[in-house]
Amino acid sequence: STLSFQVLLKSDAPTGDVLLDETLRHIKATESAETVQTWIELLTGETWNPFKLQYQLRNVRERIAKALVEKGILTTEKQNFLLFDMTTHPVSNATEKQRLVKKLQESMLERWVNDPHRMDRRTLALLVLAHSSDVLENVFTSLTDDKYDVAMNRTKDLLDMDPEVEAAKARGAEMIWAVLAAFNK
Repeated sequence: STLSFQVLLKSDAPTGDVLLDETLRHIKATESAETVQTWIELLTGETWNPFKLQYQLRNVRERIAKALVEKGILTTEKQNFLLFDMTTHPVSNATEKQRLVKKLQESMLERWVNDPHRMDRRTLALLVLAHSSDVLENVFTSLTDDKYDVAMNRTKDLLDMDPEVEAAKARGAEMIWAVLAAFNK
């Protein structure tokens, strides 16, 4: 099954991204191949398997936020909540956010290809991750009612596809379907 897909390392060439390179080192160091589900748990810090703690990424959210602050996409603010201060990271580069929103909207409307295997892989991955993060509906809220309905229906049809079947046809995008299966579990 897609959930039991094992992650095999094809190349450990550095990507230039600190978190991705650290992830590659972890995948390379594992004794036996782990499943997509296990890697999601390890890389998000949501597992406490004492035998696998050495493969966990530390402070993932904070490190991603810091990288986005360095790229000028987010900013850092302290917010005061009665008894304590909390660091937040609001969007400072609305242009970049708007570019992604427009890209997703167009992929489900003007550039709709009606076949996930002909979709741009990065766009498909972005759709899956936005869906899994419960922010996909927000992407379509600025659309007119009729376009909103079309985009949401197409998205629902796409995300309701059987990841098992689609992974078998994927030719290079198997990981995206395996991630969708893991989040849908």
